[in-house]
Amino acid sequence: MGDEQRLPPDELIRRAREAFDDARDFTLAVEEEFALLDPESLALVNRFEELQAAAVGTDLEGHLVGELIASEVEVRTGRCETWAEARARLAERREQLIALASRLGVGLGATGTHPWSPWQEQRIIDTPHYRRNDELLRYVVWRNNSFGLHVHVGIRGRDRAVRVHDALRVRLPELLALSCSSPFVENVNTGLHSARTQIFTRMFPRCGVPDAYGSWDEFERYVRYLYETGSISEHTQLWWSVRPHLAYPTVEIRICDGQPELAEARGLAALAYALAARTARALDEGEPLPDPPPRLIEENLWRAIRHGLSGELIDLPSGRVRPARAAIEELIEWVHPVARELGADEDLDLPLANSAERQIARFEEGASLRGVYFEEAVAWTERWLTKS
Repeated sequence: MGDEQRLPPDELIRRAREAFDDARDFTLAVEEEFALLDPESLALVNRFEELQAAAVGTDLEGHLVGELIASEVEVRTGRCETWAEARARLAERREQLIALASRLGVGLGATGTHPWSPWQEQRIIDTPHYRRNDELLRYVVWRNNSFGLHVHVGIRGRDRAVRVHDALRVRLPELLALSCSSPFVENVNTGLHSARTQIFTRMFPRCGVPDAYGSWDEFERYVRYLYETGSISEHTQLWWSVRPHLAYPTVEIRICDGQPELAEARGLAALAYALAARTARALDEGEPLPDPPPRLIEENLWRAIRHGLSGELIDLPSGRVRPARAAIEELIEWVHPVARELGADEDLDLPLANSAERQIARFEEGASLRGVYFEEAVAWTERWLTKS
């Protein structure tokens, strides 16, 4: 992605237009972010560069990247042509990362936030991109010690991609509610199910729920305006929770917290993937899709941040309030026919409890934050190593 970041805006936008118009529908890629931990204390540890160097010459080289702080690592499936390929790659990348980290004596954590490590002790990785963001954002970027799961879905046609993006905005709260895994940060129970989302989307500029653009031309006008006014210097400074990507011909869904369990990561990625494809199909067939005011989407997003899968969401077209679980069940039912065509239907799942619910329940039973974090965010790696 680095080369695209440095392209002049005119060239970047020209390439993006052409790439979308030539894109293949419903390719996908998944990115997972993990915390790097001291294996004894389970505190965050700044060792990304060691993992990056150790990955050279392995199958993980090119799929392991830095993500802001030196106590974080991201692994990527790379572009996949089918859900079956992506599903297998998710397991493969986790296995490769666990093996690499284990050789170096580095632990891995997989929830949206770390429960106690201070942000002041995390070092920004030394790359031109992150140095620029450090200078641009200062406290905002220092404070963002968070870990997410992102899904890229290939969409053919520039106008169609923008319209899929516009429609997906409405579904961000359901995806977040399902994915919540970050109730603890700064050594406190925040009372939120996704402290990660509150920290990230309420602090960063051009973040959270974006506007609806209606067409590529309108989206392009806004991007050009940001470049021309010096508001951005790189296209990655558009941090929305869903965005048409300017380096790849994909719509990227960025709302989800990181997932401890592989099965839950697969289920979340499968739902995001099927949702994007089902939305494109609805637009192609002229099926009406809800287009509520952004303030109503934000109302649902707050409900997801605060109560997650345990709360309620509003059916925005009707104003009907129902449990978040029921809302997600309705969404799964809506996407299911397309998910079946894509081979993703068997991974669509609504767990008995998501990560945030499990963590909160254990904490309320009297478990320490360290105990909760080990059980939920770290133990999966030990199970994997034992299995191997």
